Amino acid sequence: MKNIQLPQFDDFLLNLQVNNLSYETIYNYERDLRVFEDFLNEANIQFNETNKKTILNYKAYLVSRDRKTANAKQGKKNLASFSINRMLSALRSYLKYLIDMDYKSPISPSEIKLVKTEKKHPRVSEFEEIVKLIESPSNFESNKIVALRNRAALETLFSTGMRISELINLRKDQIDKKGRVFIRGKGKKERFVYLTERAQKHIKNYLDVRGEIESPYLFVPYKGKNIHQKDRKISSNYLEERVKRYREFLGLNIPISVHGIRHAFATYLAENGANPAAIQILLGHESLDTTTRYVHGSDRYAEKVHREFHPLKE
Repeated sequence: MKNIQLPQFDDFLLNLQVNNLSYETIYNYERDLRVFEDFLNEANIQFNETNKKTILNYKAYLVSRDRKTANAKQGKKNLASFSINRMLSALRSYLKYLIDMDYKSPISPSEIKLVKTEKKHPRVSEFEEIVKLIESPSNFESNKIVALRNRAALETLFSTGMRISELINLRKDQIDKKGRVFIRGKGKKERFVYLTERAQKHIKNYLDVRGEIESPYLFVPYKGKNIHQKDRKISSNYLEERVKRYREFLGLNIPISVHGIRHAFATYLAENGANPAAIQILLGHESLDTTTRYVHGSDRYAEKVHREFHPLKE
């Protein structure tokens, strides 16, 4: 029976809230720290007994937990190192909070060392495959309004490069007549993204048949338990599942996801000569370093840079 609890945990979450972190970010901290709490209970270790060996065992616990998750998903592997580091970072922030508030911490936050991450070669789908995926709802959805809605959603995603959470929460009043979309994104940072004429056309096609629905959100469900809610909207899980199904219908062997479409947006802009600083603004990245992971991850981009800038060409 669970009896070991993290001290001042609710106060820590309140501190995140008053520091204006988003609800999603606070939820992620809570979820990740609950994993550490579960570990302490399973290992029967009191929080005040936490030491370097405890952290080592916790890392091993996370690796084992991630493998079990992968097996449960029929061999589907997660990025273990990134998920582990996220949970370790949450624990580090919690310990820093205890110290800042003059509570006793059993171990210094600096003792929480992150694990080495895998250097995976980025895989960006060919442009023709992305186009086929975006056009899939028109070919594979038998329900006309669902086809129009999903096509408009994927067109919007590739046109703007917005995050899936931003797409799901997109309201009609965020789009102006010129196709500019005002986004309040991760960390409540504000930016504009832009719809192509093609994307605007497919949004109009969808809205023409959407009808008078009270929900302020652009992409709404037409079946399921939420259809009678005033503020209903499609879920990220739904969109991820549809993209996966379209990919299977097309027989694409590269695992294009919703996030992969955002990745492709950035990569293809870079390959066509876009400035990384401009791509950073469009993606809503706080750091240019984050953007360059997209931009410089492209083999074609690297080849283009080499051919253009190498000093000994002939």
